[in-house]
Amino acid sequence: MSILTLTLNPALDLTVSLSELKAGEVNLAKSGHLGAAGKGINVARVLADLGHTPRASGFLGLNNDSSFRALFSQHGIEDDFVRLSGDTRVNVKISEADGRVTDINLPGLKVSDVDWNRLLARLESLANNFDTLVVAGSLPPGVHPKQLEGMIEMWRERGKTVLLDASGDALRAGIKGRPALIKPNIEELAGLVGRPIQDDADLAACARELQAQGIEHVVVSAGADGVHWFSPNAYWRAQVPKVKVISTVGAGDSLVAGLCAGLVEELEEDEALRRAVALSLMAVTQIGVGIRNQKEVSDYQNAILIHQVEA
Repeated sequence: MSILTLTLNPALDLTVSLSELKAGEVNLAKSGHLGAAGKGINVARVLADLGHTPRASGFLGLNNDSSFRALFSQHGIEDDFVRLSGDTRVNVKISEADGRVTDINLPGLKVSDVDWNRLLARLESLANNFDTLVVAGSLPPGVHPKQLEGMIEMWRERGKTVLLDASGDALRAGIKGRPALIKPNIEELAGLVGRPIQDDADLAACARELQAQGIEHVVVSAGADGVHWFSPNAYWRAQVPKVKVISTVGAGDSLVAGLCAGLVEELEEDEALRRAVALSLMAVTQIGVGIRNQKEVSDYQNAILIHQVEA
């Protein structure tokens, strides 16, 4: 089955590692890495590492797309991005020794109505060739949340499986298109239902409320407390071992890629969750996205506890 990822607001990520960020002072970094990124692109990269051949689309700046083209070529990702005049934004991610990450994100290239219609036409031409669409990341200037809702709805009405990993206005609008799967964190889930979440019972009630609106899978990431997956048939809980966190960049994208691959491969839900959480866990122990080596993934899978919760 074919997978298309959509990144409307990609970036060149400048990831900087240092002992401690001292605001207002000159900070000397231990290391730095500038690489092509964006949530949907990260998902595609992990999917490629899992043996899939994803295609990636969205918007890219024409002036500085060489890093993206090189990444796509290296990982066997088909490139269907619409090019815009100008530069793709650069985001700065500052990773401290204690695991704290500070993000400095630029808004991105301005997208006109003509640009949006160009992308819609491309997606329309691709729709018959793909069964699964992963929409990930923020909206660039010029794209209204209502437009995202309509695009998701169009794919769903064609019988496609849509996974959404977004936040803020994009998440609130996107769920109205009724994607098959969303991946909020606990704070984002509380924002969607309009009330605080005090415990696991509250969390389950909020997730079931979204499922009643037509979203089959609600996956809630809880950081060091693991992952909650509310599928149509079960409530699964993944508990993770303690690891040294190097950077949280790409952890959520790796989780989404693992879940997407599990659904496409029709794995048993507990097996799919175990692998997806292992990929996410490995991501926080490294700088950059992707599977470093398969043995590490297997080791993490063996250390993760999966159980079904009665709810």
